[in-house]
Amino acid sequence: MSEYLIVIEKTGNGFSAYSPDVDGCVAAGETVEEVETLMNEALEFHIEAMVEEGYEIPAPHTIARYARIAA
Repeated sequence: MSEYLIVIEKTGNGFSAYSPDVDGCVAAGETVEEVETLMNEALEFHIEAMVEEGYEIPAPHTIARYARIAA
């Protein structure tokens, strides 16, 4: 089992998500919870399709940290 970073961003009418480790895999939803669920499903589907097509599965490699600044 692998863990892939999911980045969730607010949009004009909901939220979008992507994984920096898996090119082309995205999702959109009305809430954070919905887009997180949809993105997890999209990642599973995307990676299953890559396996079926014989593509190399990308290894998780992205690390996220918050920068703390005085503002």
